[in-house]
Amino acid sequence: MRPEILNPLFGETQSLKGVGKVLAKPLEKLRLTRVKDLLYHQPSHWMHRKRVDELDEIDVGQIIIVQVTPVDYRTGGPRSPLRVHATDKAGNYVSLTFFGRNPGWPKKLLPLGEPKIISGKLERYGDELQIVHPDQVLEPGQVNGIALLEPIYPLAEGLGNARMRQLIEQALTLVPQLPEWIEPSQVSAKNWDSWHDSIVGLHKMESESGNERLAYDEIFANQLAFMLVRANNKSKKGIPIQAYGRLRDQLTLPFELTNAQKRCIAEIEGDLAQSAPMLRLLQGDVGSGKTLVALIALLSAVEAGFQGAFLAPTEILARQHFEGLQKLLNGLPVNLAILTGRDKGRVREATLMGLMDGSIDILIGTHAIFQEQVRYKNLAMAVIDEQHKFGVSQRLMLTQKAQRMPHLLAMTATPIPRTLTLSQYGEMDVSRIDELPPGRQAIDTSVVSGAKMGDVVDGLARHIGSGGQAYWVCPLVEESEKSDLAAAEERAASLKERFGDQVGLVHGRMKGPEKDAVMGRFQRDEIKILVATTVIEVGVDVPNASLMIIEAADRFGLAQLHQLRGRVGRGRVKSHCLLIRGDALSEVARARLALMRETNDGFRIAEEDLRLRGAGELLGTRQSGDSGFRVATPGQVNDLIGPATDDARLLLDRDGGLDSERGQAARIALYLFERDRGVSLLRSG
Repeated sequence: MRPEILNPLFGETQSLKGVGKVLAKPLEKLRLTRVKDLLYHQPSHWMHRKRVDELDEIDVGQIIIVQVTPVDYRTGGPRSPLRVHATDKAGNYVSLTFFGRNPGWPKKLLPLGEPKIISGKLERYGDELQIVHPDQVLEPGQVNGIALLEPIYPLAEGLGNARMRQLIEQALTLVPQLPEWIEPSQVSAKNWDSWHDSIVGLHKMESESGNERLAYDEIFANQLAFMLVRANNKSKKGIPIQAYGRLRDQLTLPFELTNAQKRCIAEIEGDLAQSAPMLRLLQGDVGSGKTLVALIALLSAVEAGFQGAFLAPTEILARQHFEGLQKLLNGLPVNLAILTGRDKGRVREATLMGLMDGSIDILIGTHAIFQEQVRYKNLAMAVIDEQHKFGVSQRLMLTQKAQRMPHLLAMTATPIPRTLTLSQYGEMDVSRIDELPPGRQAIDTSVVSGAKMGDVVDGLARHIGSGGQAYWVCPLVEESEKSDLAAAEERAASLKERFGDQVGLVHGRMKGPEKDAVMGRFQRDEIKILVATTVIEVGVDVPNASLMIIEAADRFGLAQLHQLRGRVGRGRVKSHCLLIRGDALSEVARARLALMRETNDGFRIAEEDLRLRGAGELLGTRQSGDSGFRVATPGQVNDLIGPATDDARLLLDRDGGLDSERGQAARIALYLFERDRGVSLLRSG
């Protein structure tokens, strides 16, 4: 139960003075629905004002506060701005410029002959000084009402900065004094303020120290929750699986297992033999052979007389896994089945019966296998592919399908830096496949300007003329599915003008059967060019496709670019990736594309991305699954994860756990950062 002292922070923002249905909409858009959300809504930057007595050229470019007296109104016509000419105390002129169709409002705000205190950015326009749309206009006695340092917040339509400041000021009056949960020597060494003073300071001053303290709080609560989940998981009774590799040895593999695969299999089999249920993350770069490792783990369960489940995030991938594993299991006494939302009638009923009577050994499926009527005879292990696509509640439902907690292996092909792995999957043991199977060729990557689109299409024509196939991925446009779809449809139409029926299109809004039909035609080489949105990002396997073209590649994150590139390079033919860039590149975008050209190593790409972006968001962690931190940036996670993890371990091992005085404070932190639910639910714990 949430500590009573925190209740005011979890009150709805609509309980604040002046917040009605109209203001609630932009607040909801910003995800500021509770008082706590407002407190952690950080300024994007700070406005610095300079108080001056006289106007001076030296202050051009700065935001100034000055007293002026309007002396004249001037306008050049119906579409021209209204210019209020004014003088300071020394007689220096400034033009206060207002754009818009209502000249009456500025005149009412600035009557001729009446001194006013104004604030705004001083600029030069021709031979005169000007301030466009002063941000403050007050009476001379109210000069102290203009802050020299003002926080500027991320906003939404219908909510201005002044109103946001008022709401946050209200929220700050509700901030309680909370007991200290950080180890005292850490607070002293960093010279950190209390949580109360740090949260107030977040909105009152530019303070790296205060921001660092608040970031540490989040990370500490996160790591403490992970440790509690781990301890809770270890205390549960699972199903020890003893297997001797009888089924594994019957597999006919296209290549020998890499040393990294062998190491990961040994780690997994060691977990399976324990009475505590496995909770392990298998990380592997694109094409590293994660699925084969997962299959061998599932065969251990089957050999010991149990059932396994394999969850895929999409129907395309579920069917691809099914077909791929069927080939590998050919001739083995293993009954493999598939269940997706499309399966109806007798086929579905037969699958459900096979699960209940135990005749089905391994089930591959999508979210459909979570449904209530899906029951297993003796489920002992589950594999979750691209686990960030699945919610906590769904993972919990999966664990409830077994009489005892099943062993859980989560897989991800999104390389994540080690420090961020700790912060996102800290309750899991981690295995990494850090080498590729022999014969897997590096993909040549080139960057070309969008101005050379004609040359790109000519190159595409030569590629398919020689028997190859290609992907053409369309850009993200304003993060809108509809806009993305329009871009893809437009590109497909232009390519069809030249290549006719050899062009196919898939996108996220297509229904499963329709999408599968197009993908099937592409896999059978009936379609040569597949135009797509990022629906092909994960796992799709077409060995004959050896060219990947990514349009407006500078709009994609590194993780997405790497994942998309990994769709090619799966056959014997040398593969190529073409990154089409825009004209105006930021330094980060330029460095990102250069890195893609330089290396195929996903783990290096992830580490470099963290270094490149520093305090910014790391693409591929928040894109693929939000880190859950409001303050802590990936850069801060990188710096603070070590000491925060040690601090949480000290609390549990040395300082009496959650029952001690500091432990009681830490309980409050768990509830404050909503990691209390994590103790029972996180990662289906």
